[in-house]
Amino acid sequence: MANLQVKGIDDRLYDQLKRQAALENRSVSQEAILMIKYHLGTRTAQRTAASPAETLLQLAGSWEDDRPAEVIIDEIKASRSNSQRFPDGF
Repeated sequence: MANLQVKGIDDRLYDQLKRQAALENRSVSQEAILMIKYHLGTRTAQRTAASPAETLLQLAGSWEDDRPAEVIIDEIKASRSNSQRFPDGF
């Protein structure tokens, strides 16, 4: 098993780590290992998760049509019908 020595840690940060370890009934070393595992696991999950934009694009899909935009617009306009409530428009 590998050893890790951390040099130059701020006294206040070490005190916080020590207090957190005591609250959880762990040694400082165990608490540090747990925090490192949690942080690395969280970061890995964040990297593998799709961003909101990617998720939206996956849900929405993409428009695939070889026709020019004008032809598609004309087809959409031709398929529309006026409302029966307002046959003469507004």
